[in-house]
Amino acid sequence: MVNIITDSTSDLGPEIAAEFKLTIVPLTVTIGDKVYQDGVDLHQRDLFSLVEKHGELPKTSAPSMGEFTKAFDHPGENVFIGISSRLSATVQNARLALDLLPAGKVRVIDSLNLSTGVGLLALRAAELRDRGLAAEQIEQELLASVGKVRTSFCIETMEYLYKGGRCTALQAIAGSVLKIHPIIEVRPDGTLGVKERSRGTLRKGLQMILDDFENHLTVLDRQRVFITTTSNNAEDVNFLLEGVKRISAPQEVRITRAGSVISSHCGPGTTGILYFVK
Repeated sequence: MVNIITDSTSDLGPEIAAEFKLTIVPLTVTIGDKVYQDGVDLHQRDLFSLVEKHGELPKTSAPSMGEFTKAFDHPGENVFIGISSRLSATVQNARLALDLLPAGKVRVIDSLNLSTGVGLLALRAAELRDRGLAAEQIEQELLASVGKVRTSFCIETMEYLYKGGRCTALQAIAGSVLKIHPIIEVRPDGTLGVKERSRGTLRKGLQMILDDFENHLTVLDRQRVFITTTSNNAEDVNFLLEGVKRISAPQEVRITRAGSVISSHCGPGTTGILYFVK
């Protein structure tokens, strides 16, 4: 049997991981002088209160080569799908671990994505495994699928972007005063960029990512759509959920909470739509 492994930035959570028989390798989050494992001893529900307590953004780190060696050290072949190599050293460290393992033991896939954009690929890998495909076949299918993931998020507050060095203090202040909500997308090269800027209510920004989703309707893969969020506002999440169902009637829509690592960079109130195109 092929083991499907991903990292905690896939934001799938323990229930989905168990359902699809996935192994999750956690990244770490450092707040103050304490180091936590994402999704193990630190969950997103506690992250933001810790940020307020310490007054600074957490530092996030990739799993070490040694941690990957342990994760890959079990019977059978392994396929690992990790967060974009343009955003983290996770994939790099996973590849370094290969030098300590037999040739062909692990196939490392750079998702060029984040959050459930990684998760979509991991679930596809699990479904291919369950159909009986070998690791090499799964790898080829995933490599062909990487460029078909679409990921965009509406950011409620620019405070975390500023603290993380992704915008200037002036931009953060102006964003707050003018009520600007950036729409962040994952670019084809695995980097992040501002797709649009919504001005006014957060709901306008959410409508913008729904409009963009509808623009992809003719090429949409309707099997599965993720809505991933750091928001505690059920009305905003339901607004996207009902919009996705109305626009596309997908076979499956899953709502997940972003983990501590992703939340450390996007902040509270962030919500996105993630899906495959054909």
